[in-house]
Amino acid sequence: MEDIILKLENITKIYPNGTVANKDINIELRKGEIHSIVGENGAGKSTLMKIIFAIEKQTTGKIYYKGQEINFANSMDAIANGIGMVHQHFMLIPSFTVAENIVLGSEPKKGAFIDKKEAIRVTQELAKKYNFDIDVTQKVSELNVSAKQKVEILKTLYRDAEVIILDEPTAVLTPQETEQLFEQLLQFKKMGHTIVFISHKLNEVKQISDRISVIRLGESKGTHNAEDVTIEKLTELIIGRKLETSYDEFRKSVENPEIILDVRNLSFKDSIGVPKVKNASFSIKGGEILGIAGVQGNGQEELIKAITGLLPFQEGTVKVCGKEIQNMTIMQKRNSGMSYIPEDRMIDGCAAGASIQDNMISTTYTKNTLSGKLFLKGKTIKKTSLDLIERFAVKTNSEKEKVGALSGGNIQKVVVAREWSTDPKLMIAEQPTRGIDVGSANYIHKELIEMRNQGKGILLVSADLNEVMALSDRLIVMEEGKIVAYFDSLKGVTESQLGLYMLGVEHHSEEEIRRACYE
Repeated sequence: MEDIILKLENITKIYPNGTVANKDINIELRKGEIHSIVGENGAGKSTLMKIIFAIEKQTTGKIYYKGQEINFANSMDAIANGIGMVHQHFMLIPSFTVAENIVLGSEPKKGAFIDKKEAIRVTQELAKKYNFDIDVTQKVSELNVSAKQKVEILKTLYRDAEVIILDEPTAVLTPQETEQLFEQLLQFKKMGHTIVFISHKLNEVKQISDRISVIRLGESKGTHNAEDVTIEKLTELIIGRKLETSYDEFRKSVENPEIILDVRNLSFKDSIGVPKVKNASFSIKGGEILGIAGVQGNGQEELIKAITGLLPFQEGTVKVCGKEIQNMTIMQKRNSGMSYIPEDRMIDGCAAGASIQDNMISTTYTKNTLSGKLFLKGKTIKKTSLDLIERFAVKTNSEKEKVGALSGGNIQKVVVAREWSTDPKLMIAEQPTRGIDVGSANYIHKELIEMRNQGKGILLVSADLNEVMALSDRLIVMEEGKIVAYFDSLKGVTESQLGLYMLGVEHHSEEEIRRACYE
């Protein structure tokens, strides 16, 4: 019989307001395996992980670790006993070095003082042991997302974690970075570590897992060997029904479409003069979705922020429905028909300390439908919020709940619902389903296609190649700030082919791109 390192027995969690987050969950984790936990947003995955990590306390049920029942007082207890967790939103101090972050709270000492040289030595050795290519003397503020994640993992390994919980570890990684992470996880497994992998990306779950446990509405739907269960079956277990695998049947043609977005010769340099976007030109007509593919950090973020007004660009023009918008305020841009789902939902997408209701109306509260001469129309605002909560299946007990108290996926639903509700002419969707479960992603995809069918223009940026290829009518590829390829149809195009353009191995000629994108 396999060595069971952690056992959850009849775990139930009921919050004071009556919400049942987990109900009689039974899961066994084996030593030296990669065990995935999958389920919809709000299904109870995060609560269960918090119980294991002693951030939360179960209402009933028992946890056994290495054969002994445990009742850790807090997460420090869990860490001290060999259980580590890498949260979806990193918990690092930007102004500290990598080494300082890794040893924080368990620093090597030299007399009464911290031994910085020893901290550098032991963290360098740790990184080398696990094949992490990282400079431990570099400040965390200077690292990209992938490197920050490595620091979080090294923090757990420094504390001798035998069980490592990874919450949505690939949500912000490129395909190449994801493959590198998977290689490291397989090495951890060979060295006897147990990995708990939480993800909405079922193709990745299938690829990396030994076994997969499914949770739906707080209840366990069984544990399955990864090799014995298909992605289609996992989807059905997670949401309780089958999903369509293609959106082609939902597409409708739009007659005599107007040009919704016209970008010409847009360039942007950062604060020290480094070009981030180089002479980008393209247009979008009503009734189409234009996708942008590219390895993260190749100018997509700066391009979108320049168009939306979050960054000022130095050259070029942007027109929405024939009107130049580059000198407009953000509110004026919204009034011109633009809507925007930002990449970072926590920084640009919501006010975490405000209620769901306040976030839902934050871009429309000045309209006559919601605002009177002196006061806001409370009843109308409440109804509007509740309608959006229902339509987008936001899991909450009240429209008054703070957005920051929701799961990451439900926060994303609030952002998408708000932007959809403005009935825009142009929807800029930047990573619209990041951190969203498969059922919710399918719903958002259909809403984007329905907007397209109504004659709206959609600009879609996604690090998920499956998503951008499934939704886009046309596609451009960015590499080092330039548009290097254009596809007027995705039929016959493979991820491998796109990858060559994304990495700069292949490119279309400037004349081909200029003619195809906006002539």
